[in-house]
Amino acid sequence: VGSEFCIRDRGGMAHGPVVHSHSFKLNKKIRKLGLKSALSDNAKLGKLIVLDGSKCDGKTSSLKKKLDSMGLGKALIIIGSDVDKNFSLAASNIKGIDLLPQQGANVYDILRRDTLVLTKDAITHLVERLK
Repeated sequence: VGSEFCIRDRGGMAHGPVVHSHSFKLNKKIRKLGLKSALSDNAKLGKLIVLDGSKCDGKTSSLKKKLDSMGLGKALIIIGSDVDKNFSLAASNIKGIDLLPQQGANVYDILRRDTLVLTKDAITHLVERLK
């Protein structure tokens, strides 16, 4: 009985591992300023393209031809609130093209891609968001 008690009772560590969170949170004003800065930087560099709408026939090949004719390799497309299902399905199959709704627009994704493509609906929502 005595040997079993010694095996179970080993004591604790003096300085055991402690879980720390190294994350940080930016203020809303700073996040808004960063998004404004990223959008204006793309506009100054001529890497901003505005589309009338996001209509497509659902074929990946036809959308790829349209995007290649515009010279888009690695691009981020930000669309407005009304998402065309055919456009999103066709764009998801193209390598180097990311598709985001206007609510998901963030600085990291904007700076990560070479070209930023906005629809007119997305611009109106972004302007309201950044006021």
